Amino acid sequence: MSTLLETEVTPLLAAVVTPLESSLLTGTSMSVMACDANICRHLKQAAHAIPHHLAVAVQSAQGASVANLRYSELDFLNLDRQSDAIAFALNAHGIERGMKAVLMVTPSLDFFALTFALFKAGIIPILVDPGMGINNLKQCFAEAAPDAFIGIPKAHIARRLFGWGKGSIKSLLNVDDGKTGLAARLMRIATGAISLSTLLQNDSSRQSSSLNASAKHASAQHAEYPMVMLKSDEMAAILFTSGSTGTPKGVVYSHGMFEAQIKALKNDYGICHGERDLATFPLFSLFGPALGMASIVPEMDASKPITANPEFLFAAIEKYQCSNIFVNPALLERLGRAGEQKQHKLPSVQRVISAGAPATIASIARFSQMLSQGVPILNSYGATESLPISMIASDALFATTDITDNGGGICVGRAIEGVTIRIIGISEAVIPEWDESLVLNNGEIGEIVVQGPMVSQSYYLNNSQHDRQNDSQHDSQGNRATAAAKMWDSATNTVRHRMGDLGYLDDQGRLWMCGRKAHRVDATRNGIFAKRYYSIPCERIFNTHPNVKRSALVGVKVANEIEPLICIELDQSLVCNKSQQLYQDLIAIAEQFTQTQGIRRFLIHPDFPVDVRHNAKIFREKLAVWAQSQTKG
Repeated sequence: MSTLLETEVTPLLAAVVTPLESSLLTGTSMSVMACDANICRHLKQAAHAIPHHLAVAVQSAQGASVANLRYSELDFLNLDRQSDAIAFALNAHGIERGMKAVLMVTPSLDFFALTFALFKAGIIPILVDPGMGINNLKQCFAEAAPDAFIGIPKAHIARRLFGWGKGSIKSLLNVDDGKTGLAARLMRIATGAISLSTLLQNDSSRQSSSLNASAKHASAQHAEYPMVMLKSDEMAAILFTSGSTGTPKGVVYSHGMFEAQIKALKNDYGICHGERDLATFPLFSLFGPALGMASIVPEMDASKPITANPEFLFAAIEKYQCSNIFVNPALLERLGRAGEQKQHKLPSVQRVISAGAPATIASIARFSQMLSQGVPILNSYGATESLPISMIASDALFATTDITDNGGGICVGRAIEGVTIRIIGISEAVIPEWDESLVLNNGEIGEIVVQGPMVSQSYYLNNSQHDRQNDSQHDSQGNRATAAAKMWDSATNTVRHRMGDLGYLDDQGRLWMCGRKAHRVDATRNGIFAKRYYSIPCERIFNTHPNVKRSALVGVKVANEIEPLICIELDQSLVCNKSQQLYQDLIAIAEQFTQTQGIRRFLIHPDFPVDVRHNAKIFREKLAVWAQSQTKG
């Protein structure tokens, strides 16, 4: 489910909602709405229109048995009120509009209330993937320079141990599951943070003591927080990329970008008010209340979905009759295998959305067996910087299998409404301005470039860093990343984003993925370029061998020449005693296809290094180092 805008305000809002709808939803004039935005307006609308409908349900396990599962719930009215109360309390504690707050809270009722409170108050949440590793996390916090740190006790202990945000954090808030008395005091000593429950109690007492007798009766009524309205292109959040294919970067999100994503989920994915979603990815789960859809959060580690208990997820789906499921490829595979083993069915599910990495055809087909006839698995393509970009349903994807197996890349579908996809020549050079002459013809492989209202405008640049540096345009990571990935389009006054992925468009307007730009291998002969190999087309060809679980293309240096090499992970469920025969088979396969001709080096690796969250993004950089160490040159 990996996602920030500074575009022209009027065109963006026109793409999100019609001017008439804007005024009706907010009760404000169209001219005011053109300048003001806050994603929490959707929550406010739901709290008034459907106050007692379920907004969030969180599953918790008291052991390994499904019989011991428990659920905590919030309706739209109480989610709105709790987030209002937290927003007031944050302000009273000195955390105010424009400040930045790290949010490291596990999916829970508090997570939802806190996130919406931050948005309502104009406080900028910093969201990171805990699976990116200790060093990357420290770098992210140093880059973002947060003013506050809001987290569970484990996060605070890690913060203290590893010095996260040491130079900038002034306020600490511990989300401690309601501990009071001695337990709360001990936890504050251990974490150095005030608890959320104490913060709310202190603010309630402060407000009560400041009221006169006549006002105290009125205070029993809910005090509505005056939601901060921002320009559509103002920074609303910072989301860090996972770092699975490089250094994590802080992506600047605006409310306009969030609005565009909500519009896509409504129009392109067909999500409607009243649906219930099994939300396995925290960020996507926040869209539920904004869509009038209940978010059902299962008991699982969202940063390690491969460890989820399928029985718990099936139980949550059945209890709430979920109509939508959001899963990444690792969870799709895990649930599909569990369903196949027990012949499990999911009759309530009307749609499955898979994102984060390409899911295999086998995984999609296996999971589909649990669904009613005609229910699609929608495979989404995008990135933290621009999501969603394109989409393809499972039935259409199945029809492309032969092309993929023959080295044609993976079809990721057509662009969603409002998105433009172009392919340009492969280059590492900075391209400051867009020019139509850059565009390649259909069928030519190049770098994917996207444009649309959900496309981010820049990576985060810390202003304090800007002040300290003599030449921040060259020295800042945020500026370097922005320059490398963004192109200004003067014709439309918008930014186009270079995805860092390679692919091509076919004559039907479908996008085909051929791998990361950094993962291509440019083979040399006599010191000059000889042939280019693309990761996905090459790997999918070799993956057709029955003994191959997955493969990875890397480049190695042999006698001062760059040569392509394929790392192979074997399918452990099959017996492969004749390595020489396997080698000959792979050589024969390579010679059958132009995409793989010239590949003659293969190495068997026992277990590919992959990213924690998706269990599908292969760390080819690590495999390249390993392969070089195994190669005599």
